[in-house]
Amino acid sequence: MIKIAIDCLGGDKSPNANIEGTVNALKNHDDLFAVLFGDEKVIREKLSGFDYPAERVSIIHAPDEVNGNDKPINAVRLKKDSSMIRAIKELRENEEISALVSSGASGVLVGAAIARIGRIEGVRRPAFCPILPTMDGSIVGICDSGANIDCTPEQLRQYAVMASAYISCVYGIDSPKVALLNVGVEEEKGDELRKEAYKLLKEEKSINFVGNMESRDLLSGKYNLVVCDAFAGNVLIKSTEGACLEMLKKLKKDIMSSWINKLGALLMRKMFKQEKEFMNYQNYGGSVLLGLEKTIVKGHGSSGARAFEKCIDQAYTMIDKNLNEKIASALN
Repeated sequence: MIKIAIDCLGGDKSPNANIEGTVNALKNHDDLFAVLFGDEKVIREKLSGFDYPAERVSIIHAPDEVNGNDKPINAVRLKKDSSMIRAIKELRENEEISALVSSGASGVLVGAAIARIGRIEGVRRPAFCPILPTMDGSIVGICDSGANIDCTPEQLRQYAVMASAYISCVYGIDSPKVALLNVGVEEEKGDELRKEAYKLLKEEKSINFVGNMESRDLLSGKYNLVVCDAFAGNVLIKSTEGACLEMLKKLKKDIMSSWINKLGALLMRKMFKQEKEFMNYQNYGGSVLLGLEKTIVKGHGSSGARAFEKCIDQAYTMIDKNLNEKIASALN
């Protein structure tokens, strides 16, 4: 049995999306056991509307909620009855629980998890690795995207090793193509951090390093993993998402501008629907925090039931395929 802690609070659509997503994930995996953290009365009320395997669900009453304004150290000290902090405590102390899935505040989750959950032996700093779709129908991971603003060349090397193992293990991509985010593709480009990191990545035999990547090629399909510091990674993801959203708004505006455009859109509605699904982040799960002894998946704050279900599926697969053991082996 694989036990996963579920933080039912903290997201824009919590607890409804978290609970519905959990029920759907339980149907996907016969050996999944969910431990729900939140307001017990509300959780039981919501669960009563679903047909689910009650014998594989338990509830721990933790009615308080952390938010983006809470500092990690204050949340750990002052919000001990919050769903997130209680779930992290249980994850640390209960050997039967292997993972935590949450759509709550990223800063608190990272800070509290690093403080409370031990790191895999040899890991300098844990790192976030979200996934985006590429134009050829594959995926690309970005590591790091929010955990470590400042990092060293050695940390970038570790990000590449950990995230390569993750993408290979969870998404079945053999020898994922790894790139270093830089201002140009030439080996000599970039600042000292990037130049030193390039040397380490080039020498690292456990990864398939293919060189530098410019940000414009993120979704091209040429790469399966991009390694960067958290500042650059966060800017890369948000600027890409923003550009895609604004392009969709422009497309909709142009379609509505004339009757002939509307007619053309009507004839292409099936294609538009497919493209919308392709670009919908809800279909790609959450951002995993690599490098800790226990598995943590951070869902988007606006995750719906489908997205939360995907986050649980991610956590389940990481545990089922012994990802942490593979990361430890690769690092050593």
